[in-house]
Amino acid sequence: MQRIRLRYTKRGRLRFTSHRDFQRAFERALRRAEVPMAYSAGFTPHPKVSYANAAPTGTGSEAEYLEIQLAERRDPDKLRELLDESLPDGLDVIDAVEARTSGLADRLQASVWEMRLDGVEPEAAGRAVEAFLAAEEVQVERRTKNGMRAFDARAAVARLEAAGREGDRPDGNACAILRLVVRHLTPAVRPDDVLSGLRATADLAPPVPAAVTRLAQGLLDEETGAVTDPLAPDRDAATAAPPTAAGLSAAKATSGASPAAGEGTA
Repeated sequence: MQRIRLRYTKRGRLRFTSHRDFQRAFERALRRAEVPMAYSAGFTPHPKVSYANAAPTGTGSEAEYLEIQLAERRDPDKLRELLDESLPDGLDVIDAVEARTSGLADRLQASVWEMRLDGVEPEAAGRAVEAFLAAEEVQVERRTKNGMRAFDARAAVARLEAAGREGDRPDGNACAILRLVVRHLTPAVRPDDVLSGLRATADLAPPVPAAVTRLAQGLLDEETGAVTDPLAPDRDAATAAPPTAAGLSAAKATSGASPAAGEGTA
């Protein structure tokens, strides 16, 4: 058995793809690419795929993660290429590593988000950010299947900053960009919850829905607010790992064949 961890994106119109729709598309891609998947036991076996902290429907992402379990070993880079070719544009597999360390979900501690607020002056966004960060608690409400739920949106925010973006709007309208780092807590705080908090603390109300993209997720450095690559420990472990039995056999076969090749060319 071999476990492979993948990073993929949700871009463009595919940001509106639900997680269930993505699951179906990904399982079709596995079959199309003829990936030798390991399957669960029972009357209705399913491919062993573990999805980790999927972004909400309607948000883009440059950093979605999942793990698959294979019945036969495959080269992660070649597997990434096959899957990327088998998925629609916008669902792009951009990284693959062999799992060599503890659970991936344990390393997804926080996300870096970008929110584009068309029609909002950067100065107004900056004042709202200052008010939000100055508050010890920011109560917001979200509708759930069990009704309205109130919770604190401030505690999960490790970092929040505002900036303008020039040249993006040919019509000259204002546009503010928010960058935020949000801890993965319970209850989960989403970017739209932070936007609700900005409305509650500073009456910031964008005239159009925000365009939201997850830029990264991984381990959180509480001192700096930086979020690091969750696949890096697997790469480091692969570099430090001793050669596999299959690799040693291949090396011996190659070295054994070299003299014969030299004799044939002399």
